[in-house]
Amino acid sequence: MNQLRVHALRSIPLGPGPVIYWMHRDFRAADNWGLTHARLQALHLGRPVAVVFCLAPSFLDSAQPHFEFLLRGLEETEGVLRAAGIPLFALHGEPGTEVGRFAHEHEAALVVTDFDPLRIKRRWVEDLQNACAAALHEVDSRNIVPARVASDRREFMARTIRPKIRRLLPEFLDEFPILPPHPHPWPGEIRPPDFSALKRSVRARTIPFPHTPVRPGEAAGLALAGEFLDTRLQGYDQRNDPNRDVCSNLSAHLHFGMVSAQRVVLLARDRNLRGDNVDSFLEELVIRRELSDNFCLHTPDYDAESGFPAWARESLHKHRKDPRPAIYAPGEFEAARTHDPLWNAAQTQMVRSGKMHGYLRMYWAKKILEWSPSAADAMRTAILLNDRYSLDGRDTNGYTGIAWSIGGVHDRGWTERPIFGKIRYMNYAGARRKFDVDRFIRSWTNDPNIPL
Repeated sequence: MNQLRVHALRSIPLGPGPVIYWMHRDFRAADNWGLTHARLQALHLGRPVAVVFCLAPSFLDSAQPHFEFLLRGLEETEGVLRAAGIPLFALHGEPGTEVGRFAHEHEAALVVTDFDPLRIKRRWVEDLQNACAAALHEVDSRNIVPARVASDRREFMARTIRPKIRRLLPEFLDEFPILPPHPHPWPGEIRPPDFSALKRSVRARTIPFPHTPVRPGEAAGLALAGEFLDTRLQGYDQRNDPNRDVCSNLSAHLHFGMVSAQRVVLLARDRNLRGDNVDSFLEELVIRRELSDNFCLHTPDYDAESGFPAWARESLHKHRKDPRPAIYAPGEFEAARTHDPLWNAAQTQMVRSGKMHGYLRMYWAKKILEWSPSAADAMRTAILLNDRYSLDGRDTNGYTGIAWSIGGVHDRGWTERPIFGKIRYMNYAGARRKFDVDRFIRSWTNDPNIPL
């Protein structure tokens, strides 16, 4: 594998024990560069290798369905790992501290961990370094071109990172190696993870499990990717119509790392797919997702107004006292009690299905800006709702998309108007010109004012 994927967080002589891979972003056994690096290092050293997962009792605004989706998928992954001679140890508690304690107790030669630019994950890694003195390598398995390699600065917008990623794709878009079962067995007792006990230990808000046909796990994610490429990608030019089923529906699997974006690109290449729809899909799958990681990596305050570009902060500040057509409290937004039936339907879709259509996510966030006392309030509300209800929330994609909608991140200034200033504007009339709004509203609400 390309060693530029590996970022050494602590370079010291390797210890006498096994190699540990701490899985906390990329929850899959296949197509996983972090696990691959750990296995190759273990083979080179002639040592056992193990995967360690630690369930935090709470994670940002995650709710019970998010933990359920993760743990159901991880059960499948554990079986695949076991068949390859690699045990998965499931811990519980503060992740960095618990993984560090595990590595210290087993005198780990090396700990390999996933790259993740979110602040909470950076804190976990710091806790690991404080709890364990082993060598520590971070591997970027989320991005095809590793975020630290693609750019050493915050990119202005997609057009500035696109040529950098395209230039590096031939170097990094390679096939994953197929490794044999690991020949060095774990020396001690291996207790299979008790996933039922892990589920019971979760301390998170209980919300209705979303009614979604999407099943968790690696096999389901790969099947979904193949089905999309074979049948629905041909209609991808209609993706801004929420009434059409032409999107990939891979967002939850990509968020939980159950499917590798690199594998999806390789599947498209193997099918020799070409054309505008393919280009548009790969733009979102590769360029836009990797731009999101770039933003969060180089913007510690990615979820706050201070992370907006200067022109947007100045423009929003200028209009901070503009009268709003309505102001709603976070609880009213959460309950979908606004005057806008389209917004209410979009919020209801997210609550009931665990996802919101991509076009409507922009409209949804921009209306929260319009109906909140300030941009800072709007950011807090949008992030709270997205993290609480979206299966793919708590993600660099979500934070970046909300910052684009509310704070002009990766965008330019537009015609100045009340409340929004120079932030790009969207309205109900514009949505009606794009798709059958009434049909979408009827599909998610029982609004009596919407004609049949």
